Amino acid sequence: MIADVAVETTPEIPLWNDPAHSVSARVSALIEAMTLQEKIAQLYGVWVGASDEGGDVAPHQHDMEEAVDLDALLPTGLGQLTRPFGTAPVDPALGALSLLRTQARIASANRFGIPALAHEECLAGFATWGATAYPVPLSWGATFDPGLVHRMAAAIGRDMRSVGVHQGLAPVLDVVRDARWGRVEETIGEDPYLVGTIGTAYVRGLEEAGIVATLKHFVGYSASRAGRNLAPAPMGPRERADVLLPPFEMAIREGRARSVMHAYTDVDGVPAAADENLLTGLLRDTWGFDGTVVADYFGIAFLKTLHGIAADWADAAGAALRAGVDVELPTVKTFGAPLTEAVTAGRVPEAVIDRALRRVLTQKAELGLLDPDWDPVPTALHGADLDDLDALRGRIDLDGPENRELARTVAEEAVVLLSNDGTLPLVRPRRIALVGPNADEPTAVLGCYSFPQHIGVHHPGTPVGIELPTLRETLAAEFPDAEVTVVRGTGVDDGDVFGIPEAVQAAREADVVVAVLGDRAGLFGRGTSGEGCDAESLALPGAQQQLLDALLDTRKPVVTVLLAGRPYALGRAVAESAAIVQSFFPGAEGTAAVAGVLSGRTNPSGRLPVSVPRGAGSQPTTYLGARLAHASEVSNIDPTPAFGFGHGLAYTTFEWSDLAVDGKEAPTDGEFSLELTLRNTGERHGTEVVQLYLHDPVASVVQPVQRLIGYTRVPLEAGEERRVRVTVPADLASFTGRDGHRVVEPGDLELRFAASSTDARLTASVTLTGPERRVDHTRRLHAVFAEDGADGA
Repeated sequence: MIADVAVETTPEIPLWNDPAHSVSARVSALIEAMTLQEKIAQLYGVWVGASDEGGDVAPHQHDMEEAVDLDALLPTGLGQLTRPFGTAPVDPALGALSLLRTQARIASANRFGIPALAHEECLAGFATWGATAYPVPLSWGATFDPGLVHRMAAAIGRDMRSVGVHQGLAPVLDVVRDARWGRVEETIGEDPYLVGTIGTAYVRGLEEAGIVATLKHFVGYSASRAGRNLAPAPMGPRERADVLLPPFEMAIREGRARSVMHAYTDVDGVPAAADENLLTGLLRDTWGFDGTVVADYFGIAFLKTLHGIAADWADAAGAALRAGVDVELPTVKTFGAPLTEAVTAGRVPEAVIDRALRRVLTQKAELGLLDPDWDPVPTALHGADLDDLDALRGRIDLDGPENRELARTVAEEAVVLLSNDGTLPLVRPRRIALVGPNADEPTAVLGCYSFPQHIGVHHPGTPVGIELPTLRETLAAEFPDAEVTVVRGTGVDDGDVFGIPEAVQAAREADVVVAVLGDRAGLFGRGTSGEGCDAESLALPGAQQQLLDALLDTRKPVVTVLLAGRPYALGRAVAESAAIVQSFFPGAEGTAAVAGVLSGRTNPSGRLPVSVPRGAGSQPTTYLGARLAHASEVSNIDPTPAFGFGHGLAYTTFEWSDLAVDGKEAPTDGEFSLELTLRNTGERHGTEVVQLYLHDPVASVVQPVQRLIGYTRVPLEAGEERRVRVTVPADLASFTGRDGHRVVEPGDLELRFAASSTDARLTASVTLTGPERRVDHTRRLHAVFAEDGADGA
């Protein structure tokens, strides 16, 4: 360790630094020794940017906040460092050097030697310059593969931990309720079980790598009215309990997530950041969560500025602390001087400070940040000469071959083949017209929380930092003997129609047309998808539908490819496209994955995590609708999707047969056992996704017509068949009853084995007997599949 990053220790180790004592005893001793100002300093972060020269981080100036004076803050300590790697482009090694030097400075400046906890975004990979851009969460959902998502998260977590990061602000467990919402790309899908299982797998991967996973946004953010970002969420308690809360419950209970971020939402007039029943009563007292609750950025200040339930900053701080928020992010505002003054004046009890502080210090102790041998040098810089900046630059590779291979695997499993008249896979085409705004755009595969789209756009002179091959490039490599003509046709959302005639001419001269449409990710109106980029309707942005219709008019086979952050209505293309390929911002290896599906090198196995609408104006709707939410003779609006949740085709076919039920009756505390045979009747290897839906025809409260309760991926060679067995506990039939408690009611049920929510293949009628039974958060959460080689949930 070089001299300027050494942390001095005394020969006599204070109790709080002594690992021989319990974490609880160490934390108690430390709290007792702290002044009020030192306590509060551990409860906020400061937004910083790492230095590209390896020096100390610099405070980030955000337009919502005043400048922060680090020299004035550090003598009392600092709780967190906000996004040192994710604020500006910085070489990873020099960013790590900057962070370690700052951590040494922080520890040396306060009398207890406590460093900060550093957090970063990781919604689609470690959001820093030069790190692999993985597919967005909506693509994770499309894989229906928790095991693969677990591997991806572990890789992301290892990269973050190697450079000194402790906490990741992911996953997003919001369930899609309205696809017009700009943040749909950040979600895993429209079904709570899919969101819960995939999200929990991601949590496990991060946590196993040593990263504190942060569940967000708790709770109801995605239920905003009309799909508008940060809008009121008009949901009832049953929708919250049965649709929006289960993914969080699962990720805490099974994933052991150590942090939760409150939502911006207010529900029935109570903002989540000030909801004691939610953040303490449910989260901690009922579910047993013992980690930290962190504020969504500026969320505590919003109690005053947006929600109007606090008269001043001190009121906002007190309301959040009483509710159960522990850490103010991204920077100090309400938890600074206003909170100190409020405690001194008796407006806020010091006990709520100590309660939050205990959680924060417990986490720091568990991360080793209070240990006497704590070393600010991260593993990626062990053995390096920290004074030789030239040697350090480029030393750390966050986009290596293993990462890229994993990113490609996720992207391949996430590609969804929506329709196909036999045109795909393409067989030795001579002339391909590659048309559309995303045909030759490198960033068309990236979501809004990828570093290039989130931060890089503000630094146009800086290289993007990773290889982003366009579909033009990967298609040329996939079909080296084909003549590929590229025509933009129109922009993503500029409405320009002047390029359409050129596109039509190229289509007429080609054997096949590949129309590459979709979104441009951005933030707060700078894109067509992403945070603050909400849509008025689900029509394709700009003039893309006009371009698509003009191509269809040529009568040439048109393969519609979507690189997008949400599903879109496709008009005539649903019936008239030769094929439709959907990919949700598939990351840096995404175009290679799409090209592989077009050529047939990859047999698609992705399934829709969200329904594709038939009409652009039928929102909000999801497959989870009750009977009144479906098409009827009393409304002229038909919400029936063009392609339902769970839909996806392959280049082979599967036969489902021989359903057997081991006992058609079970008590309300029992289970059912079922078996079916799955056979690959095609000529090549493929993977079928067996989905299990529950239909409850008569219940004491209105239920969705059906809901997913289990799934498994079954790979089969051509001609191979397997017997798939599943055990279904009665707990999966539970729902929130009229009295607000979760119950399992006796009565008839249907268990539907299906290829999608709109394609049931085999149905078993079963009956639950005995008394109504109340269940709680300890209930069984999964149907258990048993089948050689299956990767199930």
